[in-house]
Amino acid sequence: MLLWCDGAHDPEENMRRDRTLLAAAEGGAEPVLRLFAFDPHGITLGARERPEQALDLERCRRDGVPWAVRPTGGRAIFHAEEWTYSLSAPIDDPDWGGAQSEAYARVSRLIVDSLRHLGVPAELVRPGRGTVPASAAACFASTARHEIEVNGRKLVGSAQRRTQLGMLQQGSVLIGGGHVRLAEYVRAAEREGLADRLAASACPAGPWLGEQRPLRDWADTLQSLTGARRLNGAEGLFLLTLENPRSYTAALAQIER
Repeated sequence: MLLWCDGAHDPEENMRRDRTLLAAAEGGAEPVLRLFAFDPHGITLGARERPEQALDLERCRRDGVPWAVRPTGGRAIFHAEEWTYSLSAPIDDPDWGGAQSEAYARVSRLIVDSLRHLGVPAELVRPGRGTVPASAAACFASTARHEIEVNGRKLVGSAQRRTQLGMLQQGSVLIGGGHVRLAEYVRAAEREGLADRLAASACPAGPWLGEQRPLRDWADTLQSLTGARRLNGAEGLFLLTLENPRSYTAALAQIER
């Protein structure tokens, strides 16, 4: 596995990078765990959501709030005070691929272990407890199987996209309460009470991590747990440009010299 501590980008660029990594995984590339954030803060929608039905697009435009559609499923998220990850891998990868439920659980266990190492009492949702109401307008208003909680409230929202040859799992770890701002930008029919539901159903990790905890601290922990080769910032840009993703190894050799 490669661990790329990528930094912060706007929503469209973050989703472009993950789509590119999924395409590379379909070509047999080594799994990549990318850690990132959103600057400016903005919204992503699940792959099956229609922006004009999910968002007040005029209000987003007026307030300068960018949005993008994720490659993965799920519901809308306002990305603000959080750590965000994606993991791309070939379906036949022995460590990170496999059946959907197996791959999902494997990644979620890694996220739980990393957060516990940092002092957050995270745990996987108990079997049979997770549900996703069809009417839920927001990812953090409900909890699904294989997701991660603190004290019975949602801490991490994740979703997976699978193709014939590759998989991509994306997830957001709440650090503060910025996700509640989604209620300002959904369409009016969904707005009433949403901020309260988001605040009540989710539990940010800020009280354990500190709200200014840098992303590199999480990267350090994940590297120690996985033994992954680490790339920081611009060092990982080659992952997005190689015509033959199987040449990751040769490109890494050049960086490490």
